[in-house]
Amino acid sequence: MLNFAIVGCGRIAQRHAEQIKKTGNLVAVCDIIVERADALAEQYNAKSYYTIEDLLNTEKKIDVVAICTPNGLHAQHSIQSLQSGINVLCEKPLAIKTADCVKMIQVAKQCNKGLFSIKQNRFNPPVEAVKKVIDEGRLGKIYSVQLSCFWNRNAAYYNSSWKGKKQLDGGTLFTQFSHFIDLLYWMVGDIIDANAYTANYAHQNIIEFEDTGVVILKFLNGAIGTVNYTVNSYNKNMEGSLTIFGEKGTVKIGGQYLNELEYQNIEGYKIDDLPAGNTANNYGAYQGSMSNHDKVYENLINVLTNNASISASAFEGLKTVEIIEKIYQKIQNI
Repeated sequence: MLNFAIVGCGRIAQRHAEQIKKTGNLVAVCDIIVERADALAEQYNAKSYYTIEDLLNTEKKIDVVAICTPNGLHAQHSIQSLQSGINVLCEKPLAIKTADCVKMIQVAKQCNKGLFSIKQNRFNPPVEAVKKVIDEGRLGKIYSVQLSCFWNRNAAYYNSSWKGKKQLDGGTLFTQFSHFIDLLYWMVGDIIDANAYTANYAHQNIIEFEDTGVVILKFLNGAIGTVNYTVNSYNKNMEGSLTIFGEKGTVKIGGQYLNELEYQNIEGYKIDDLPAGNTANNYGAYQGSMSNHDKVYENLINVLTNNASISASAFEGLKTVEIIEKIYQKIQNI
């Protein structure tokens, strides 16, 4: 069994610890908040550290480090781990600057270690089914797409947290909706141009960037698309949906977090018998994306032990960051 460490012991670290317990050995955890590190270590019978340097200098038998620190620290912590000869599983987003992603990939190659990017929404049953339909050419030429991300993140969510801070968070598209942007790239293709309007309506003096945005995209294959997103859905999450209009069919993946096939009309074909997916990541007062970390860890272990194909490469993690940067560079604030 593989030996794991977790760097960053916040909410998402619990998801990682649960999966590591099922598939490997959680040897060590690390967080600059002593109480947080100690609590997770005690829960999983691991050793706690309070700096990543101390962990990497002390633990010599770790196979994989799961990076669960704030977005803006992903690059630094991943590179330190890779240079210590350890494979890295990095939470989304891979980083908040494309240049940092490039450096992470270069270091992984130089050190001959794996750099794994988490893209758990790819495992949602309706997403997998529609991706297969697209790859088989059943929709024909893709004309246009509509991505809707309507969630709720109230003031309490950002209170006493790195979330909402530009240098550590990066923006709403990075923390809340990077998985959705990944699906645009994975299913429709690369994006060559973007324009956007954004505003901060309900989170003045709470976050340092937008809480709402409208984006227009031009894809490399000629398709056009829009992204409408907000964290101002009243009181709770409303919808996470992707509608694709093609030459031979229209499909809509919906639900709160891309977990339901809401509409399909495909020439000579029907998607049937979709399996039930996992539930959403539940954080008490709010929910996140579909909880597919079990599939992420299954793939990681198969890659490292059985030479399987990686489900989401570091390059694909880079592309998500590149697209979000492209959008943010074209923002016109209202």
